[in-house]
Amino acid sequence: MAKKEDKKKGLLGRAIDAVTSRDEKEAAEQSAKEAEEAKTQAAQEAAARRAAEVKAESEARRAKAAEERAKEAEKAAEEAAREARRQAAEAAREKLHAEREAKAAAAEAEQTYVVKSGDSLSKIAKELLGDASRWPEIFEANKETIKDPNLIRVGQELRIPKE
Repeated sequence: MAKKEDKKKGLLGRAIDAVTSRDEKEAAEQSAKEAEEAKTQAAQEAAARRAAEVKAESEARRAKAAEERAKEAEKAAEEAAREARRQAAEAAREKLHAEREAKAAAAEAEQTYVVKSGDSLSKIAKELLGDASRWPEIFEANKETIKDPNLIRVGQELRIPKE
């Protein structure tokens, strides 16, 4: 039946059919070309997306590693601070102990004497140190309370250095 229609159309109809077929073929080729370009572009976009995802994952790993290093550094700083506080406390204890020992040694190195009526520094030196000429030692040990070595008061407590 298609042949009958072709005979009826004539030359002009067949020419139109040929042109239409050619246009349809070109349109189909153009569509195929555009589809291929779209497919290529989609593949490129997918590759770019994947590359961005890989880069983001890499950055996330680096950020996590940096965060872990920061936590480790913070822990190390806290430990160092604890150790410094421990050492400071130990140093304070040692200082206090040394001060106590120094006071005990100073107390052991000195004795006290309460001035009686008729006393002088030379008399006290003779009595306690065995030599009256050692009175300047008593004066030096009590400079904050004795301004004049010739004026000592009855009842005044004096530190007497050890021999």
